Amino acid sequence: MIKHGWGVYFNTRMLICFFLGFTSGLPLFVLLNLVQAWLRSEKIDLESIGLFALIQFPYTWKFIWAPMMDRFIPKLPGVQLGRRRAWMLCTQLLVAGTIAALGFVSPHDTLWAVAALAAALAFFSASLDIVLDAYRRELLNDQEQGLGTAIYVNAYKISSLVPGALALILADLLQWSEVFVITAAFMLPGIILTCIVREPNVHIMPPKTLRDAVVLPLQEFMMRNGWRHAVLVLAFMFLYKLGDSMATSLATAFYLDLGFTKTEIGMIAKTVGLWASISGGIVGGVSLLKLGIARGLWLFGVAQMVAILSFAWLAHMGPVEFWLAVVIACEMFATGLGTAAFIAYIAQTTNPRYTATQFALFTSLSAVPRTFANAGAGYIVEQVGWFEFFFVCTALALPGMLLLPWIAPWKTRQT
Repeated sequence: MIKHGWGVYFNTRMLICFFLGFTSGLPLFVLLNLVQAWLRSEKIDLESIGLFALIQFPYTWKFIWAPMMDRFIPKLPGVQLGRRRAWMLCTQLLVAGTIAALGFVSPHDTLWAVAALAAALAFFSASLDIVLDAYRRELLNDQEQGLGTAIYVNAYKISSLVPGALALILADLLQWSEVFVITAAFMLPGIILTCIVREPNVHIMPPKTLRDAVVLPLQEFMMRNGWRHAVLVLAFMFLYKLGDSMATSLATAFYLDLGFTKTEIGMIAKTVGLWASISGGIVGGVSLLKLGIARGLWLFGVAQMVAILSFAWLAHMGPVEFWLAVVIACEMFATGLGTAAFIAYIAQTTNPRYTATQFALFTSLSAVPRTFANAGAGYIVEQVGWFEFFFVCTALALPGMLLLPWIAPWKTRQT
């Protein structure tokens, strides 16, 4: 039986989901927000900043090495943490160290060194996502997936406060090296959590061979409802967030180009947008209990498309603080709604027998737009301007919506 009320949110499993989400989101927002603002402040050209999206390719290919994280257990001296926790600790330490190292290289003198460290951070972060997604899927039962996903996504968004608000404000006061070290220190809560939580209770034996870890998850997914339906599902996961992802891919550069200062971006765009996104995630998570995942994908997808157009309005109005707050709040609220439904759909589509590999495959596809498609965003802006760019992003949101009648029919009540 599904329990309702605020008590559902306040239990140990939901608290763990919160810390997992924060830990997962921090390194990604370092790449999307902090590195972007750092490079732009150092007068690196917009085309080069846009190309930095290509270093995020591990997010799109993490399903390749996910089977290894299902099959093997890292051997750590002096401790026995279990399969999931051992991978969590290793990847968290690598993420923290790489974030701190970024601040000690110069974009002007060694841009390739910056790119190499950023690519390493993306790889460690994607690997961390693999194990965190698997841990969360195994921690929660089927009835808790919707609420747990909403809390996870909200914490993911909250983590953007550090590289997207606090770090930008500190950048006006401190050296960049100090900013990156302080940002890296926010990985400590997740590291501490890893050391004190327990391994999830898994009633299915891990794959006995690497071949089983690779072949069986893909085989099960393709045979579940036939290969045609499997292809449609994969296409939907690629396309559903395409327009929204591209619209926000150069958001920080957009604000700077409009004339806002880094402090204004930190105080208004990031904080207002964050809490609007959290509100959207909470409303979305609770609404999914009533609407079902299928109808949530329809309604929240339309909200995302409408919200993208608000960026075009801001480009027309110029650097007005009030409109910045309003537009960012509307867009991020809609994004919170859509993300809650989308991640819940991914979790529901994952077979618990092959958690890490299938979850990695599905989330990899959703990361493709953020990586390869967004790499060309800077060139599009240079050619058409910011105003027209957001209309292009709105059009790119249509294909994913057109797949919904086959992927999640309106009459279907998925809970």
